[in-house]
Amino acid sequence: MTIHVNEANLIFHLQTDHTSYIFQIMENGEAGQIYYGRKIHVQPAYQNLTSKEWRDDNPSLSEAAPNFQPAAIKAEYSSLGKGDFRYPAFQITQKNGSRITELQYDHYQLSAGKKRLAGLPSTFDDTDDDAQTLIISFKDQITGLTVDLNYSLFPHQDVIVRSTTFTNPSSEKLVIDRALSSQLDLPDDNYDLIQFSGTWAKERHLYRNHLRPGIQSISSLRTSSSHQQNPFMILVRPETTDQQGAAFGFNLVYSGNFLDSIEVDQYNTSRILTGINPDEFGWQLGPGASFQTPEAVLSYTSNGMNQLSQQLADFYSQHLVNPRFTHQDRPILINNWEATYFDFDEAKLMTIVNQAHQLGIEMFVLDDGWFGHRDDDTTSLGDWFVDKKKFPNGIEHFSQQVHELGMKFGLWFEPEMISIDSDLYRKHPDWMIHDPKSTPTPGRHQFVLDMTRQDVIDYLYDRISHMIESAKLDYIKWDMNRHITEMFSSQLTAAQQLEMPHRYILGVYQLYDRLTKAYPDVLFESCASGGGRFDLGLMYYAPQAWTSDDTDAAERMLIQFGTSYGYPQSMMGAHVSAVPNDQVGRVTSLKTRGAVALFGDFGYELDITKMSPTELTQIKEQVAFYKQHRHLLQFGKFYRLDSPFVGKGNVISWQVVSNDQKQAIAARYQLLNQPNPPYTRFYFTGLDPDREYRVNDDSETYYGDELMNAGYFVPTIKPNGETSQDFNAQLFIVKAV
Repeated sequence: MTIHVNEANLIFHLQTDHTSYIFQIMENGEAGQIYYGRKIHVQPAYQNLTSKEWRDDNPSLSEAAPNFQPAAIKAEYSSLGKGDFRYPAFQITQKNGSRITELQYDHYQLSAGKKRLAGLPSTFDDTDDDAQTLIISFKDQITGLTVDLNYSLFPHQDVIVRSTTFTNPSSEKLVIDRALSSQLDLPDDNYDLIQFSGTWAKERHLYRNHLRPGIQSISSLRTSSSHQQNPFMILVRPETTDQQGAAFGFNLVYSGNFLDSIEVDQYNTSRILTGINPDEFGWQLGPGASFQTPEAVLSYTSNGMNQLSQQLADFYSQHLVNPRFTHQDRPILINNWEATYFDFDEAKLMTIVNQAHQLGIEMFVLDDGWFGHRDDDTTSLGDWFVDKKKFPNGIEHFSQQVHELGMKFGLWFEPEMISIDSDLYRKHPDWMIHDPKSTPTPGRHQFVLDMTRQDVIDYLYDRISHMIESAKLDYIKWDMNRHITEMFSSQLTAAQQLEMPHRYILGVYQLYDRLTKAYPDVLFESCASGGGRFDLGLMYYAPQAWTSDDTDAAERMLIQFGTSYGYPQSMMGAHVSAVPNDQVGRVTSLKTRGAVALFGDFGYELDITKMSPTELTQIKEQVAFYKQHRHLLQFGKFYRLDSPFVGKGNVISWQVVSNDQKQAIAARYQLLNQPNPPYTRFYFTGLDPDREYRVNDDSETYYGDELMNAGYFVPTIKPNGETSQDFNAQLFIVKAV
């Protein structure tokens, strides 16, 4: 049993293999947090952890309970207005305008397993992996509102999943102003906050700062998880590193406006709130209606951030990703975008396809420009009909040629977008998100479809499903190239307009859900102008994502390093592109570009018909190497070794290790070469200390403990007189003897 319930004291102790999460029902009928951290024994009571002292600057529960002061306790799911002045987890407005609630514990339910949520991406337990679900039900004494705190425990991955359900059994409408998915009050503030922030082409860079009094938060109001912030964050002790120390991970299974906040109060308590951003949110909860929040993922380890990332990756693979793709090797693809942009026809594309086939590439992906009269980015979004000028025999004919070569075929869509210059807009101008009284603000010459409308979703489903069937698609790249402005829907009432951001995301999820269920063998890759919607909500439907539009090898080292903290390498689309690089103009070797892209879902995004015989030979070798080691590179246990975000960051390194510890591949990237450097040793990790290994097929063998503790000698990178040795990459292939 992993969830222990003390009926007498109403204490709930959730135990994973290595952690304990404990809370209890308090004197006021609400739930109070007791402990979250390394596993401790189950006890009938935890008086040492629940002691309360009177402080004369706080209101009390009552004269009879002076020591119970809401402002000085650790709560499990707090409201505002009864003496706790910190930001609350939820807030409800009644018909008379009152925003006071008084939750009282009602009952609990305990069940085996974990079921999916309706209408939202969610975690699950399809394999009887010992998951358990606990629901604690509360009732508001004022309105009759019921609030269910949902906990699902995944013991072997040390993960707890939380969400909240609001139900209105009364005859009067309530308004939800704030509905976070989870709250955690920690007893002190001696933590560093690690967040993953950036911008377009520079996503998920690591920033680490010590907590300070007051509010620290990361958030998005872009109706996407965004390039600027990611809904994953970590709290660590100051001494914690990738290799050792305490770390809490928090992530959200959601793709829209989010908030991750940490509030340090006057008693140094740290309150962590995770969920839908309360700004630009409101929900009309009518009589008999319910509202379900997205799920929040919590995980803890005392063994460093590598361990945290590994247990999260294991959890996602077993309990979030579509089981059909959990361990399915991702195909090596070539995408035509940077090779042709909009300037192509069937004959031109077939030269790329034939060359790709000769190199061993497994899939061709046709990017933007195949539909309507899309010769530039000002037109045709929404008109998902094949451009007969480019494909006079239809896209089915082109797809057939690709398939006859034994290759897979994929297609780019941007379903959520519309161009003013499109047949769709001329027929349905009301389908575009806009406020009729406001001047519209285009982004990338395009606008956004109202995904709160069922007719829009049905239209998109019909067009995409037609293309899947007619072109026999194996893969879809689903893009979203702008954020939403003028957030207004003509189909929603004035009182419902604050519901629109969440309803929009629910519409996106509905379309994804219908397509993935109808076409379960089609591999979806999510994209949002690169990594602008790189989150667990989309991972549920699309098991891989385009990590960033920035394909420069040096920039990708930082992006992929930061991304690896919260997401596995099997989720990261990583391609080799042309040089000088489109985003930064940098020239890096084909060897280095390949060595970076290998640690993800590998592919190419350049014109291979213009490459030299020497370069084509290199690509053929890269493709063969990736095929040989693909499963290890995509699904191996990932370790970060040398961080670009610590110190000078001139050396970046990481490593993947097989579960049986018989194979490992490590990469060492040196950004700038140095004259007369000190001797260099490379320190592996995750190997079996008692097993002998060879590195890069050396004649000598080494025990794992030597490679990890004494290191492996790395020769100095010497100039060859012809090309720069900056941005150098070295791979170390480790095999057990």
